[in-house]
Amino acid sequence: MVLRPPVEPMLAQARDTVPAPGRLPGELRYQPKFDGYRAIVFTPWPAPGPLLVQSRRGSLMQSRFPEFVAAATHLPDGLVLDGELVVWADGHISFEALQQRAVLGGRAAARLAQEMPAHFIAFDLLQIDGKELLHVSYGERRAQLERLFTDRELSAPWTLCPETTDPSTAKEWLASWTQVPGVEGLVIRGSGQRYLTGARALYKVRRRDTTEAAVGAITGTMRQPQTLVLGRLDETGALRPVGRSTPLRPDAARDVAERLTPAGPGHPWEGVRFTASWRSRTPLDAALVEPELVAEIMVDTALERGSWRHPVRFVRLRQDMAVTDVPPFGAGAASASS
Repeated sequence: MVLRPPVEPMLAQARDTVPAPGRLPGELRYQPKFDGYRAIVFTPWPAPGPLLVQSRRGSLMQSRFPEFVAAATHLPDGLVLDGELVVWADGHISFEALQQRAVLGGRAAARLAQEMPAHFIAFDLLQIDGKELLHVSYGERRAQLERLFTDRELSAPWTLCPETTDPSTAKEWLASWTQVPGVEGLVIRGSGQRYLTGARALYKVRRRDTTEAAVGAITGTMRQPQTLVLGRLDETGALRPVGRSTPLRPDAARDVAERLTPAGPGHPWEGVRFTASWRSRTPLDAALVEPELVAEIMVDTALERGSWRHPVRFVRLRQDMAVTDVPPFGAGAASASS
């Protein structure tokens, strides 16, 4: 069977800690988790044709990234690569720049390819020379992927994802590499795994740090809050939204409910329209509260324009802190905790 788009990528399930050996078939392999778009690259087979770049959801987006099309001559025909598409801007991997690139084509895409070049970080090989490899173990697929990069002397925009089998090295990557914008954590695979399209058969561990934010709104009711909408003060003293929590545990919901005060006139978020998730258009039914409670939260590294793209985790209320003690808007995971 020759693979053609769309192909559902193999996905990962979230874990809080690096798993112990034996949780996946074969030897554990650790790779950095980059903050980009999942993509699958297809070179033509058997007849000549264009390079195709498929998004995670199956749409084709090669017209947005002409540098990949131009570099297709370095790849053999009949190849299918799974990886992460990232954009380099202002000296680091930028998710915001990637979003901008993903919606512009034509002359704008050609210009941005020069100003904000994209890179494809390959971490799996699904087909080579027209031969599908989904049934082959990951260890063998990785060996063939490494040979491809060596034999073809591939360079930017094609990048081979780093990998280690050493748990100590992986934990060091999780602690240190995630300090660099664009690296979120780890993806863990088993060397004996087949490629299971659409299945959450891998593990991912995001770096999480503890910090603080003010509670400006809730979902649910005042007696039974479900999630928190959080904010921080900017340099002008205005409360800016920075994220939303995952659902509260029952004990945490009771603790928060006892201390909430419904918002009075003049709340800084009056008239603000909240959405259910990052980039969603679905409205969020949120009730404003007086922004006087401070929540300690656990966050990952996916911060964009001062806000966290993924839901944050509520840890506890910080009754020893005032809203003015919270790190300012844009400070990321900086913490005021003592």
